[in-house]
Amino acid sequence: MAENKRRGEDAGDDDRLNDEVADDVAADDDASDADEPVSRGGTATRARAKAESADERKTRKDTERIGLFARIARFFREVVAELRKVIWPTRKELLTYTAVVVTFVAVMLTIVAGLDYAFAKGVLWVFGNPS
Repeated sequence: MAENKRRGEDAGDDDRLNDEVADDVAADDDASDADEPVSRGGTATRARAKAESADERKTRKDTERIGLFARIARFFREVVAELRKVIWPTRKELLTYTAVVVTFVAVMLTIVAGLDYAFAKGVLWVFGNPS
């Protein structure tokens, strides 16, 4: 599932899907009340907001009734679900990012070491060499 969400792959298919969803939402908006606020994303409706608020009430009551181990198990299930949503970098991207970070750290290390050496020499020159 995560493989088809990588950057640069099947971009045309995603655009076609988004157009179909936008057409469906536009058709639904025409049939809805004029008082209903227009959402930028095109997916939020009053019915959905009411359903989500009802789900939130159930969730609160359910967390009070379930035990410790059930809550821990649900936590790990949710963690796995979130990790499936992550767009993992390809091997090439990972190597590129690593090279950029190592190069940046090396440059910063050189700058800090140079400044440290310069300030040490400056302090010894101002206050004199104790030996």
